[in-house]
Amino acid sequence: MALDLKSYLARIGSEGRLRADLETLQKLHLAHATHIPFENLDVLLRRPIPLDLDSLFEKLVHGGRGGYCFEQNGLFAAVLEEIGFRVMRLAGRVRMGASAIRPRTHMVLAVTVEGENWLTDVGFGLEGLLYPVPLRLDDPVRHFGWKYRLIAAGPAYVLQSFHQIDDAPACVLQPFHPEGWLDLYSFTMEEQHQADYEMANYYTSTNPRAAMVNTLLAQRPGIDVRLMLRNRHLIERTPKGGSVTELPDDEAILAVLAERFDLHVPADTRFAFNESFG
Repeated sequence: MALDLKSYLARIGSEGRLRADLETLQKLHLAHATHIPFENLDVLLRRPIPLDLDSLFEKLVHGGRGGYCFEQNGLFAAVLEEIGFRVMRLAGRVRMGASAIRPRTHMVLAVTVEGENWLTDVGFGLEGLLYPVPLRLDDPVRHFGWKYRLIAAGPAYVLQSFHQIDDAPACVLQPFHPEGWLDLYSFTMEEQHQADYEMANYYTSTNPRAAMVNTLLAQRPGIDVRLMLRNRHLIERTPKGGSVTELPDDEAILAVLAERFDLHVPADTRFAFNESFG
């Protein structure tokens, strides 16, 4: 299908020329990451998460909704290919303090621009990239006040972000949040296919032990402030600190979704999250 790029650009608040060059890739990446929130509302409402392009466009663009990695990066890959970029679809293992090996349930992209591959990911939420990162090892980059680098772990790349000890309330944001570099996820350059994502998406959205099935999440990375709603906690982070607000009831959750994430659902919506999970 020919993508409606005009509607997509309006959704992410972007305009101007579109070419298969680094300037365009960076511009679209920043706009998409800061305008379309990461969220799993449909999972908690026990709705299916279709990954076909028509469904992704209808939900994220025309429907004003967000989504998680398979939806966000699936849409972004199609947009980039429509413009003329060469895109490779990859899979990652989320780390974030985990001591055990997790399954490959994170979709990421490698985009080739002028002969160099760039890690491209608009679907990781709070800790996510604002711009693509060149696939170079031990070469830290800054995205405004946020800092990232790639390191090697055997044949895999590991994306890390840098944190101060008081960067965010560790007890709420993550069980492990040390000072210094924090592993976000690992990935290899093995190309993935739609069938791979369909399998991972089914596990992520239906397994009763999966985080997405148990935890309400809405996240939006920003230039100065990053927001995350995690069940009844609204977390606001800046490069120098953070705060946590506990929401008193379901009405407050719906209000925060609307006011802070531009996610509007009917007033009688209730999300079946597990407050004791994790």
